[in-house]
Amino acid sequence: MNSNEKADILIVDDRPENLIALEALLENPELNIVKAFSGNEALGLVLEYDFALVLLDVQMPEMDGYETAKLMRGIKRSKNVPIIFLTAISGEQKHLLRGYESGAVDFLFKPIEPNILMSKVRIFLELFNQKRLINEQALELKQNIEELLLVKKELEKSNSILQALSSIDGLTGLPNRRSFDDFVEKEWKSAVRKSTPLSFVMIDIDHFKAYNDNYGHQAGDECLKQIGRVLKEAATRPEDLIARYGGEEFIATLVDTDINGAITVAERIRSKLKALNIPHGFSTTANIVTISLGIAGGIPNRESLPGSFITMADKALYQAKKEGRNQIKIFTETEQK
Repeated sequence: MNSNEKADILIVDDRPENLIALEALLENPELNIVKAFSGNEALGLVLEYDFALVLLDVQMPEMDGYETAKLMRGIKRSKNVPIIFLTAISGEQKHLLRGYESGAVDFLFKPIEPNILMSKVRIFLELFNQKRLINEQALELKQNIEELLLVKKELEKSNSILQALSSIDGLTGLPNRRSFDDFVEKEWKSAVRKSTPLSFVMIDIDHFKAYNDNYGHQAGDECLKQIGRVLKEAATRPEDLIARYGGEEFIATLVDTDINGAITVAERIRSKLKALNIPHGFSTTANIVTISLGIAGGIPNRESLPGSFITMADKALYQAKKEGRNQIKIFTETEQK
């Protein structure tokens, strides 16, 4: 394998005209575009190619994009291939969650903007080329056992970096949903064992759809990046984790932290975001970008599940939005009812 070889990218859509248009957008001497007209055909192709990226249409007959992505994750050769969903479906939370649960790393909404498409493709192409280069170096050094051992260590290090990158949201630089799920599972068990509190802060950008619709998706992406930086600064303790939960939602997991501590973090986040003073002329809440936050927490027990606390935080967030947004709400039994 030569590092100058073209990178294979799979595009999947049941409509030929969509494939032709997408192929034209992706035209690049570094890329070899492979087309599939159905989920079944795509699954056959992943057994033949070492794809750098899959661009997968969500709405297809017989087998839709969600099912296709889930099956790709079950195939050893395509298990770690990044999948970006192409969809005309609205960016509602339920659609985004279903996509991420199926194995997608990102979404592109139709009509696709060429600059956004190529920006995302370049990120995954660079990761693929790094991995390919590492593999080439390993093959060249097989003659010497000592050198091979050295390369093995470097490979382990590089794979660790790549694995870490696959757990990071490419736009905001925050941990992604998969990373969040792994973290919560570990910390939940620890909190149960030690009888220590665990708190969650659910965060939603107010009127973000109106921001995207009126300022454009590129401005929306830049807004998400700025908020991502604010959230990184707000997580002052290394043991805590703030992740992109999906779309314009984020979630903070605060280890060994009670509700009062979670309120302090939530206020810090609101204060830092307010200081950014990002204009939002299409918000009915304020003339700048604001956020709503929902807090829940407590000491977990063996009978409870992490999802229960997250659901509570989500209900508190819903209450904050219901009562006018741009505020913090704490889960109580009243909200539960």
